[in-house]
Amino acid sequence: MHHVLARRSRRAVPALAGAAVIAAVLATAAPAHAATNTLVIDASGSLGPVTHVASGGLYALASNTTPDPATLPPLHLNQLTQPAPGVQQLGNGATTPTGDALKVADSATRAGAQTTIRMPDIYPDFPYKWVSWDDWNSKVDTMVKARLAATGTTNINGWELWNEPDWTWDTAKAGAFNDGWVKTFKRVRALDTVTPIVGPSDSVYDHDRMLAFMQNAKANGAVPDVASWHELDAGENGWKRITTDVADYRAIERSLGISPRPISINEYAAPDQVDVPSAALHYVAQFERAGVRDAERAYWYESGTLNGLLYQGKPTASYWMYQWYGDMAGRMLPVQASNYLDGIASLDPTRKVVNAVFGGQAGATAVRVDGLSGFGSSVRVTLQHTPGSGRQTNVAAPETLSTQTLPVTNGSVTVPVSSSSDYQGAYQAVITPAAGPTTSWQQTYEAENATVVNAQRLTSGTASNGGYVGRIDGAGDARSDSFVDFLVTVPESRSYTMTIKYANGGAGTSTQALASNGSAYRTVSYPATGAWGNPTGSVQTTLQLSAGPNVIRLAKGAPNAPATTGYAELDAITLQ
Repeated sequence: MHHVLARRSRRAVPALAGAAVIAAVLATAAPAHAATNTLVIDASGSLGPVTHVASGGLYALASNTTPDPATLPPLHLNQLTQPAPGVQQLGNGATTPTGDALKVADSATRAGAQTTIRMPDIYPDFPYKWVSWDDWNSKVDTMVKARLAATGTTNINGWELWNEPDWTWDTAKAGAFNDGWVKTFKRVRALDTVTPIVGPSDSVYDHDRMLAFMQNAKANGAVPDVASWHELDAGENGWKRITTDVADYRAIERSLGISPRPISINEYAAPDQVDVPSAALHYVAQFERAGVRDAERAYWYESGTLNGLLYQGKPTASYWMYQWYGDMAGRMLPVQASNYLDGIASLDPTRKVVNAVFGGQAGATAVRVDGLSGFGSSVRVTLQHTPGSGRQTNVAAPETLSTQTLPVTNGSVTVPVSSSSDYQGAYQAVITPAAGPTTSWQQTYEAENATVVNAQRLTSGTASNGGYVGRIDGAGDARSDSFVDFLVTVPESRSYTMTIKYANGGAGTSTQALASNGSAYRTVSYPATGAWGNPTGSVQTTLQLSAGPNVIRLAKGAPNAPATTGYAELDAITLQ
């Protein structure tokens, strides 16, 4: 879905009505004497590296300047789905087409985001009005050739061949969708052998449809590189079914002998959920647990508003919930829900910071963090709140509710939140040693937390935080170049020393290209370390950074980069 038009019987729900619906769904208004609901976080565990799985959107960007680029870096956008080159869609009140994936590429790249191109949005109407196969083939050729000509664009990581074919594909005129998928797949592959293909992108996960689709795709050599569908159901079923849908899809892969595909939920949350902080948070929590690669907020509102996180260019309450998510670093932690109280949490071991974001339950609530090894006998806890104030209310900043020092008992601390929690809003608890984080600003950035392009996140017991990025091997064009983009934030404009922790298991010195904020590239050399997967090497260089967010790229290949030699695996960078 990407309009406030109906899909079958669904209608967009006005913000105030949506809030009422969520009030009924998310919470049973607990009496004052009810037991406290306590969210439990295991700081000794791990769901995997922080990659901001659910930070992204459909039509999130309208142009390179809308939304304001300054609003993007704090969210650590992971994945966007934007319309095709030559987009003709006029969604949600637009008077001119917006969001062309190639035209917004610079803004997306500066924010650290990758982008999938939604091909059928070359049509002006939604639901799409099929013309003919000759017409569609011509459109496919035009779109792919436009991308191939954009040789400086490095952030396109997918072709989405169709959108919601379970109800927008014209079987009477175009034939069966599964056959049409194969035709389109092969036509794209004839022109572009590199860029991943994404699908089927049904509006709702359905076992029988997915099984038939994958069977046909395998039989015809057209299995998608990335599996996708939408999770848009209203009510709590919308988020509760995510883990079962993912498990069912994985079972289909195994039954057909298909290797596991990354999963993209490229539209999520119903219109009465997407701008209620606690409801959106329930989706985020499920995506993190389910292990999907990415998930994008649905396009119910104006293009270029970060899917409703901005109103008239300024943050809404939900923006701050996603910024708290964007602040996460290190590894994601297991979280145990309590009734409707749910959330997400991370541990940055380099700074000793636990970041917990939670909400959804009325009445008395609390958070308990176990496994706080190394935090000391007491911790400092800062508690913030962003309200459930809806789509058309700007919120200048979250409200700080308290900063307090609490005792740690047997490695655990319990944080009381409220005796009457705001079940539509969201809360953040930042927990550090009593003296504060080990550094006043984040200086160490793990490669596995960064934007990883045409390379792979891997694990190693000798890597810092247990992860690193390897197979940074591709060079040649903007579709196959391998690089890692670190989105860093520094306190002042000046020269910084950057230490790179790496592995080079080759016989001699290897090199990568280094640039920051679009500067000219230079070369970084990595002497051999004797083994792969064991990042014991360390080299230093200097670079000029601006106060605030910056993008640092380390590349095997990238447009305008010098030729590189050999290979290197990246563990982390540290700025001083």
